[in-house]
Amino acid sequence: MSKNTTAVLDTVTLEQPSKEDGQGMWLLAKKTSLDLNSAYKYIMFAEYFSETCVVAKERGEVVGFITGFIQPEHPDVIFVWQVGVDSSQRGKGIGSKMLNELISRDASKNVRFLEATITEDNKASQSLFKRLARDHDTDYEVRECFPEEVFPEEGTKAEYTYRIGPFSK
Repeated sequence: MSKNTTAVLDTVTLEQPSKEDGQGMWLLAKKTSLDLNSAYKYIMFAEYFSETCVVAKERGEVVGFITGFIQPEHPDVIFVWQVGVDSSQRGKGIGSKMLNELISRDASKNVRFLEATITEDNKASQSLFKRLARDHDTDYEVRECFPEEVFPEEGTKAEYTYRIGPFSK
C-alpha cells in the first residue's frame, strides 16, 4: 500500500502516519490507559516506521493508532507495540480494522506472525488479539516474556507475548 493510500470506514480513515501525526498519537496515548512514551517516540515511529504503523482519523483528528515494527532478527514477525483507540470510537471495531490494515500492507507481505505483549489484567487487548486469530482462522499462543522482576519499578506487572499466526497470504 502506498503512503497516500487510505482505507475508509464510515467517517474514519486508516492511513500510514506522517511525522505530523505523531503529536496526535501522543495526545491520544496521553488520554488513555496506555503507558505513555515520550512524544519523540510517537513522532519517530510515524516517520521511520510508517509502513508498520496505522492511524485512524476522523475529520483529520487521530482517533486511533498502532505503533509496530518488523523484527530485524525475525522478518516474518511484526511486533505491535501499542494500540490506542479514543473512547469515542470504542466498540466500533477500529482496533481490529487497524490490525487487519497492518497485516494486509505490502510491507507485511512476508509477515507470518504478529506479536504483542500484554499484561494479565488487560482483557480488552487480549480479546482484540484473540479475535484477530479467530478472524484469520489461525492459532495464537501465550508465553511470559517480561517477568515482573525485570522492571525497575515495584508493582509493574509481567508482560505476556501473544503470538498470532501463521497467517495465510
